[in-house]
Amino acid sequence: MSNNIINVITRLFWAVDHHDWDALPKIFSEEVLLDYGEPATLTPTDIVSMWRPLFTALDAHQHLVGNHLVTASGDAATVTASFIATHQYAGETWTLGGDYEFRLLDDAGWRITAMTMTPVWQTGPADLIQRATGNES
Repeated sequence: MSNNIINVITRLFWAVDHHDWDALPKIFSEEVLLDYGEPATLTPTDIVSMWRPLFTALDAHQHLVGNHLVTASGDAATVTASFIATHQYAGETWTLGGDYEFRLLDDAGWRITAMTMTPVWQTGPADLIQRATGNES
């Protein structure tokens, strides 16, 4: 069971990094509590609409997620994992590291119902994505 759950997390970041926007909604439940500092309940379509312009604006990006700790009971699971996310644009690199917590439900297949990102460290310009998308403050 743990391998099936971890596979969902892996497919999430694989889809993002390879711009497989059609695969991404299948990984999420109908509503997802997404927390990157400001929690919001979104649909999978909302998430794709938010992430697609950010990641397609970059020259390159890669998310590496590991050290998965899975706690599962019945049809519910929680996964904590460490991550390193590297983003490149215009010859500059912003790298962010930290932890994720995912909640999943098994409803004819494991799907993510919530994900919280906790940044721990970073190097490079933190405004790189804003500059890539033209949303500089």
